Amino acid sequence: MSMTPEEQAEFTRRRKGRNLVVAGLLLAFVVLFFFITIVRIGGAQ
Repeated sequence: MSMTPEEQAEFTRRRKGRNLVVAGLLLAFVVLFFFITIVRIGGAQ
């Protein structure tokens, strides 16, 4: 099953969009855990 160049371009565009969303969510979780850690360490003193 072969895709036309137009279908391939659409597939690539959608995959790139999904990858950007996943990267953004991952970054948000990293920032969230960072701030939680800072608050917990700061509250312990």
